[in-house]
Amino acid sequence: MSDTLPDLRTTSGVLFDLDGVLTPTAEVHMRAWKAVFDDVFAQWGIAPAYTDEDYFAYVDGKKRYDGVASLLRSRNVEIPWGSVEDPPTAETICGIGNRKNAAFSASLRAEGIAPYPGSLALLEHLRAAGIRMGVVSSSKNAEEVLASAGIRDFFEIVVDGVVAERDALVSKPAPDMFAAGAAALGVDPASAAAVEDAVAGVASAAAAGFASVVGVDRGAGPDALREAGATSIVDDLARLLPPSPETAGDELSDWKESK
Repeated sequence: MSDTLPDLRTTSGVLFDLDGVLTPTAEVHMRAWKAVFDDVFAQWGIAPAYTDEDYFAYVDGKKRYDGVASLLRSRNVEIPWGSVEDPPTAETICGIGNRKNAAFSASLRAEGIAPYPGSLALLEHLRAAGIRMGVVSSSKNAEEVLASAGIRDFFEIVVDGVVAERDALVSKPAPDMFAAGAAALGVDPASAAAVEDAVAGVASAAAAGFASVVGVDRGAGPDALREAGATSIVDDLARLLPPSPETAGDELSDWKESK
């Protein structure tokens, strides 16, 4: 699989995941999940202990309740699903998911969030080029995060966990969410690009038929992202920008050779 970097200005549109792609909220999510699962595992005597590897393998990129179920299933633990109205204290899949959401929301309100500088630069570049953009995120907090980061106005559409629940979209890695995002934005996946940091999200975009699937390696690992269907890998969205005149020369030659 080629690591040739795409020129996103030639696409009909770009759909971005949010957490870990546009904003460092993946780190906030990770801390919230760890706090919740550490407590659950300790109370219920579940072993082995929860790790960051578990986050990437079972939780990252999925809808919240699906992530809880997947993680507990990895430890051979089955509990009732419950309902979305369950209180955070409920010993159900939804209760645990709601506990995590309360922890995440409290952290977001206390600390705020800012976009990755490279991601913001790419958004500004694509907007100037007239490229249509949208967000496809499993998070039910996507609108709050986008507003907090000051980047909501870049996007025509947002397909998030709220939309997925309303429209009964199957969680990533199924193609449903990215397919719905392309339809909402009015673009053909075969001429569009998707940008994802989660293995499940990359697999979702690839299954939906996106021409270009950029994997952003924030910890999942390039091999896992390639195996899931990434057509190129970057560690910062600034890598997808053409070099500025001030940094021309060898950098410009390298960029042209990648086209």
